[in-house]
Amino acid sequence: MSVFIGDFVVKIDQKGRFLFPSAMLNQLPNGNAQHFVVKKDIYEKCLTVFTMQEWEKQCEKIRKRLNPFNREHNIFLREFYKDTAETTLDSNNRMLIPKRLAQQVLLNNDILLLGLDNKIEIWCNEIYIKSKINVEDYKMLAEKILGNIFVENIVDN
Repeated sequence: MSVFIGDFVVKIDQKGRFLFPSAMLNQLPNGNAQHFVVKKDIYEKCLTVFTMQEWEKQCEKIRKRLNPFNREHNIFLREFYKDTAETTLDSNNRMLIPKRLAQQVLLNNDILLLGLDNKIEIWCNEIYIKSKINVEDYKMLAEKILGNIFVENIVDN
């Protein structure tokens, strides 16, 4: 399993390619550094990138919970799998983002790659900066989800 951490602002070229940061390359599991799935995020105006191994785990979780013969489940599956593409790293460690996906989240020259545990989010850097919450709101959210003792240990250090 990959755990991605860090945030990196990189340039995307006219063809929709960007250089995958070496720090993130080092976080890839051995033998799984070439194939990825990129999709439009469900909640945010960003793209989500999974290693192929992690994508297969996500799909298996969904398969276990859904019945494709149930109409609502089928609608969910259709929405989940649309706006999805397979991509690879080329010999120069560049990743190509399909134009149709880049347009949906308004990617421009400067994009932000954000390691988020088992996935990487790709944001238009300007949109990401505007979407960030302030420190006090983050502390309140962390306390609500994790509890006060945990928050004091991670936020104030």
